[in-house]
Amino acid sequence: MTQVTTKKSKYIAMPDTLVILFGVVLLVYLLSFFVPAGKFDTQKVSYQADGVTKTRTVLVASSYQVQKDSNGNIVKNPPKIFATDGNPGFLNFVYDGITSGDRNGGAVGVMAFILIIGGAFGIIMRTGVIEAGMMKLIVKMSNRKILILPVMTLIFSIGGAVFGMGEEAIAFALILAPMMVAMGYDAITGVLVTYLATQVGFATSWMNPFSVAIAQGIANVPVLSGSMYRIIMWAVFTLAIMIYSVIYARSIHKNPQKSLSYESDNYFRQQMSEIDATAHFGIASWSIIAVLVLGMVWVVYGVIEKAYYIPEIATQFFAMGLVIGGISVIGRINGMNVNVMAKAFKSGAADLLPAALIVGMAHGIILMMGGGDATQFTMLNTVLNASANLVSGLNEYVSAIAMFLFQSIFNIFVTSGSGQAALTMPLMAPLADLVGVGRQIAVLAFQLGDGWTHCIMPTSAALMGTLGVARVEYSAWVKFIFKFYLFLMALSAVFIIIAVMINYQ
Repeated sequence: MTQVTTKKSKYIAMPDTLVILFGVVLLVYLLSFFVPAGKFDTQKVSYQADGVTKTRTVLVASSYQVQKDSNGNIVKNPPKIFATDGNPGFLNFVYDGITSGDRNGGAVGVMAFILIIGGAFGIIMRTGVIEAGMMKLIVKMSNRKILILPVMTLIFSIGGAVFGMGEEAIAFALILAPMMVAMGYDAITGVLVTYLATQVGFATSWMNPFSVAIAQGIANVPVLSGSMYRIIMWAVFTLAIMIYSVIYARSIHKNPQKSLSYESDNYFRQQMSEIDATAHFGIASWSIIAVLVLGMVWVVYGVIEKAYYIPEIATQFFAMGLVIGGISVIGRINGMNVNVMAKAFKSGAADLLPAALIVGMAHGIILMMGGGDATQFTMLNTVLNASANLVSGLNEYVSAIAMFLFQSIFNIFVTSGSGQAALTMPLMAPLADLVGVGRQIAVLAFQLGDGWTHCIMPTSAALMGTLGVARVEYSAWVKFIFKFYLFLMALSAVFIIIAVMINYQ
């Protein structure tokens, strides 16, 4: 009898994303038995942005107070195992996380955004026209297809720098991830040139209204000042990711099995293999492509000119799906009728349900720390105060780097750029004065720390949503991006040190 031997894989199976999130929640819960709760006082500050006086509620730097009982003993306030009074509980974190926020953000808003976009693209992709158009473009580009990567990277980086593009990358990744796979690359490449490119622009922006402008206003620094240094920084980082995406894509093209998303990319390979690149495009097909292109222009216009956000963008994509579905029914494309449209919408939304659940569970981590309200006794406020105290008493170079690291870590718990600015800049700005670095450098440390953590942290709704639509496991993404993330952090530290050397103002 022949003995069959099996070769053991040298790779350790990475845990599912939901398992990782549960582990983080468990760790936070255990820490809550040792970390006391604290709070801050708040005040309203005014600042100028685009010639308009705006106000923001921020915490008072020296107002931290720890929670004590009637006997003066410090109180630790761990959540219950199972809460029935509406307060956070360890076993309640999934439901509480999913239902946190409102239509404009938080978990419930982003989850609705993901499901609606998934449904809309379910209709759009059911027509088969977009995939066929991609294949025609790939055939036409032939050996020049690698040029698509730096062009896309540049466009999305500008989007992140100019109007804080982030969640919008989820919709674009729906199109570009399968396209990258069809080009012989992988879905990770699609995430690189869309979401990661937006974060490069976001982190190094000279005019981002959601981070730089607010942080400078709170720090009492002229809004949008110091732009030339930031533009140089943006150019360097954008060039770095353009080069990185091309090198990585070429290596995957040579050996597709090197990709950490090779198995999950089979979904897109199967999808694209059924497409006939030589199929004739009639009036209806060209109309669908025109609607999609004009719809994308409408989305960008709405964000830049009308300040559209999650509710409006989701509705824009729903409208695109409805119009494209209507054209398909009238043009009798791919057997489309109203019932098929409805099934395609449900199927598209169902495909993105895991991504939506991950977003909700990630928000549960924040709730386990008591939430992000500075005026309530929470563990998060204690962590914020302790971290700020650690930065003081250091020399100017070490202090500037410590501010950057502090902002990077704190962004794991407060993912909103404007929210993090309101909580941290009232502490970091006067601290910068004490240690002898300019407040402009404190803002620089904030925006870089705020930007890069979004590339790797599981609490980022935009990251998890993009990975979800690209069908890239979070564990695979972390394994892939970790070295480049360290490069981004190191390069940021270099720019911060140079800023201190030149007394950047």
